[in-house]
Amino acid sequence: KVKNIKSKKGGLHVEIANNLGKVKPGESISVNGVCSTAKKSGKNISFEYIPETLKLSNLSFLRKEDIVNIEKSMRLNDRLNGHIVLGHIDGRGKILDIKKEGNSKVFGIQLPDKGFKKFLVYKGSVAVEGISLTVVKVLRKSSVLSFIVKIIPHTLEHTNLKYKKKGDFVNLEFDILAKYANKK
Repeated sequence: KVKNIKSKKGGLHVEIANNLGKVKPGESISVNGVCSTAKKSGKNISFEYIPETLKLSNLSFLRKEDIVNIEKSMRLNDRLNGHIVLGHIDGRGKILDIKKEGNSKVFGIQLPDKGFKKFLVYKGSVAVEGISLTVVKVLRKSSVLSFIVKIIPHTLEHTNLKYKKKGDFVNLEFDILAKYANKK
């Protein structure tokens, strides 16, 4: 939960309730998928964001009491779950719709730019709010490019996706392997 937030010299200072345990200053923590450097830690963890990060992510929309996804970085000797997520946000997607499907929810998310479509493939990976998800479909309706992800109950219960609604912006990070494969 966001405990405090204030603009500071074109950037943003954010304090988030610490449910991660011991966090050292300088440690990398993912906040809604954004690789963030802890400035201070204790009961709350404080972070400072620069204009570039605010331009590409949804962090500039944060308000006090908002729920955010936070997690520590993976150590090199950890088991890999999901796909490789660096925390280098590519842009903000807009939630076009959320539908219930059995015990899951189906999110339709608009791409921030046409150039990102090449990184999305059926059953490929994308990180939404730092959550490793599987692409179910890539769509084009007139000039709007979007993709579909289906969220299982466990993910809904343990992430901020359960609070998201149509029109909200989410942080997107496309698969690093797809980026390298498409590098020219």
